[in-house]
Amino acid sequence: MKLSQQLLNNLIDITSKSAISCYPFIGKNEKILADKAATDVMREELNKLNIKGKVVIGEGELDEAPMLYIGEELGVGDGPEIDIAVDPVEGTNFVAKNLPGSMSVLAVAEKGNLLNAPETYMYKIATGNNIPKGSVDIDFTVEKNINIYSEITKKKNQDITVCILKRARHDKIINELHRLNVNIKFITDGDVSGALLVSDPKFNVDIFMGIGGGPEGVIAAAALDTLNCNFQGRFLFKTDEDKIRANKMGIKDLNKKYEINEIIKGESIFCATGITTGDLMNGIIVKNGKYITETIITHNKSILQLVKKKVSIT
Repeated sequence: MKLSQQLLNNLIDITSKSAISCYPFIGKNEKILADKAATDVMREELNKLNIKGKVVIGEGELDEAPMLYIGEELGVGDGPEIDIAVDPVEGTNFVAKNLPGSMSVLAVAEKGNLLNAPETYMYKIATGNNIPKGSVDIDFTVEKNINIYSEITKKKNQDITVCILKRARHDKIINELHRLNVNIKFITDGDVSGALLVSDPKFNVDIFMGIGGGPEGVIAAAALDTLNCNFQGRFLFKTDEDKIRANKMGIKDLNKKYEINEIIKGESIFCATGITTGDLMNGIIVKNGKYITETIITHNKSILQLVKKKVSIT
């Protein structure tokens, strides 16, 4: 196993410390300060690891993000060469307003196995491992996808739940879901955690769909891949500048539909620590002078799948 147990433990420690750094800003309407604190800590801790790491999904490009920028090299020593995807605070608004569901996220894969995603939108669809891969498709109509899902799972429309970001751009999809008598779980931010809700029946989400951030789509795919779930995505480029940036990152076919095994390949780890309590995990708890965090860690080359671990840090 190239990605070692020690690295798993290191990642839990890093996302936990990154999450804890946000604690002073919860409910203080300071999302920029919270994001900076988490980014600083995550970068500092990653640079301590015995790895040759490179950020492929980060806080932006060098001119936009002085730390954890795309292309930044991290780590020391002669350890494994890995691609790193970071989202130090998924749901900055949740932290600022003390709302449920913010988390600190890392995903890693062996070098060359994680898609470099430009800062643009992506149309996405995700389902759990209860249906065959390729059954639903972003090129199908909403009605066709719902009918296929219903036929495979033997669920009636009124028993199917779709998770989607509450945005004006989704009005047509939302109206169609209402017409089909499908339940809707709205989220206001955090579409990594939204996509992850399809991974376990206890979350009562059958399909995740809609337009969100491209980098977040890659991170979500990395998590869902470790759980043998389904994900498709297609980047949406609004400007010539977006297209030029994508070409520089190696994306030649701007209309390509990406399957999950084209976004994330080989051995990978996904790690996320809760900042504020949400559907996936508890947020930070302070007890007897210690911070108690809850982390989800998945690894596709071991039995470690959607395991929750609690860490206590003074």
